[in-house]
Amino acid sequence: MELYVTTKNTLIESFWLTLHYRRGNIRVGIELQLTTNPVHKRDLLVRLTDDTDPYFLYNLAISEEDFQSLKVQQGLLVDFASFPQKFIDLLNQCISEQDKENPRFLLQLSSPSSPVLDHSPANLNVVETNAFKHLTHLSLKLLHGTDVEIKKYLAVCLSCVKEEKQQLEQRLKKTEDDLSRQLSYTQQTLSEKSRELDKLRSEWTSQTSALSSRHSQDLTAERENALETQTRLQQQNEQLRRELEGAHTKNTQQLQSRLAELETSNRDLTEKRYKSESTIRDFKAKLVGLEEESQRAKQQALSLRRENGTLDTECHEKERQVNQLQTRVAVLEQEMKDKEQLVLRTKEVLEATQQQKVCIEGNAESKQLQMGKLEATVKSLSEELIKANGIIKKLQGELRGLVGKIKVKNTVMVSQEKVLQETQERLHKAQRDLQDTQQQLKHRDEEVSKLKEQLEETVQKLDESREVLKTNENVIMWLNKQLNENQLSRKPETLGTFETPSTLSASTGQRMGGASHNMVSTKHVIVRGKILTFLLTWTELQVQFNPMSTKPGMSPVDVRDGSPIAQHPPQPSNKEK
Repeated sequence: MELYVTTKNTLIESFWLTLHYRRGNIRVGIELQLTTNPVHKRDLLVRLTDDTDPYFLYNLAISEEDFQSLKVQQGLLVDFASFPQKFIDLLNQCISEQDKENPRFLLQLSSPSSPVLDHSPANLNVVETNAFKHLTHLSLKLLHGTDVEIKKYLAVCLSCVKEEKQQLEQRLKKTEDDLSRQLSYTQQTLSEKSRELDKLRSEWTSQTSALSSRHSQDLTAERENALETQTRLQQQNEQLRRELEGAHTKNTQQLQSRLAELETSNRDLTEKRYKSESTIRDFKAKLVGLEEESQRAKQQALSLRRENGTLDTECHEKERQVNQLQTRVAVLEQEMKDKEQLVLRTKEVLEATQQQKVCIEGNAESKQLQMGKLEATVKSLSEELIKANGIIKKLQGELRGLVGKIKVKNTVMVSQEKVLQETQERLHKAQRDLQDTQQQLKHRDEEVSKLKEQLEETVQKLDESREVLKTNENVIMWLNKQLNENQLSRKPETLGTFETPSTLSASTGQRMGGASHNMVSTKHVIVRGKILTFLLTWTELQVQFNPMSTKPGMSPVDVRDGSPIAQHPPQPSNKEK
């Protein structure tokens, strides 16, 4: 426990008092001891010691009678049975706040510089500090230990140290025995493990040689299997390539439709974003206005609270003055009653004196003088009473006015507090709305970023599909040229009845070339995707065209109108789709 120790050094010649403050750790011992004394059976022993200073010893023995006097002097509210626990609680509060820069609870020990020579007690104070004052909860006077007490304390400490030393020596012996046993056991296990290691090394060399031979055989088998799988995978790759080309056309169409949807949704999201930004700006402006209003209301509330405090203090002072004046009026009334009794007595004496007027005429004059004085004092006292009553009435009127003002200010304070609560609730609502809008904006920004990424991916895929379409267009043109050359090189078999295959191929080639030209000229990407199907169906056109040229019974009209080639191009098979 950290303790602020105050030591006093007095100089006899100059009579100056110097204080030295230092902070240190002390040990506080509290013991409840039973005694054989029939008057007080229990004593509370408080001992202060320092582990670093063996001569630092302060003792205090509190009996039940001493505690009663201490309770009366310091205004304690606990009895002797619960005093030790409450004292320990105060010490625990001091311990809990000893690491703070400005602790609330302090344990102060003020002692003279030479307590052994002075035989003056040291004061142990439990102090609670605040901004207004230092409040002492408990103050105990401890005496410095005498030489005999210090020797007894040192003897007890020495015996404790010897016991700890013996216990440590016994522990040391036990640990040495345990370590020696463990060392012998580990040496034995080490020798056994080394033998096992040698055996494992020999087995490992034999196993590695066997494994290397097996590995070489497995390698040759795996190479043969790899060649077989390579050929099989090439075939599968070709099939997959064909299937992927068909799937690619479908994906391009779907991606284009998705792109249009995403563009529309992107526009909607941008419009919503602009709207939400405008709403956020409005909310921010409202929030700034509400914060200013709340600050003004807080300042007004603080000023009203200060005025309320000043009025309370004035009211208390006025009440105190009224009480003083009331007591003074009561004293004056009592004096008036005493004076009236005196007057009555004097009247009785006057009546007796009138009867004995002949005997005591000389005394009558003196009595009349006394009566005049008493009447003058009575008149002055009555005037003072009238003045005091007027002052009391004025103070009561002022008190009523002050009470009315306080009530008005309290109502104003209550209304302003309600306004403050409403403004704070509005602020909380605005902050919640801001947070919601910010979260919505974040979600929308994330959606926009995702849509942008999808757009970039679709654009990349569109570029790739365009390149593939260009290559396919080149292939179609080249195939058309080859077909035209092959059909022109063939000779006509019949001039009158049949139409030559070259003219038919030329017409069909022109039609297909025109159709392909029209499909290339259009910018719609869905039509471009269908060109891939024509590449796959072009071989079927050649197969269907060659047998028709050898049939003798068909007229040119039948060939033009009734043949499936003249009417529409052949539909691709389901596999090619």
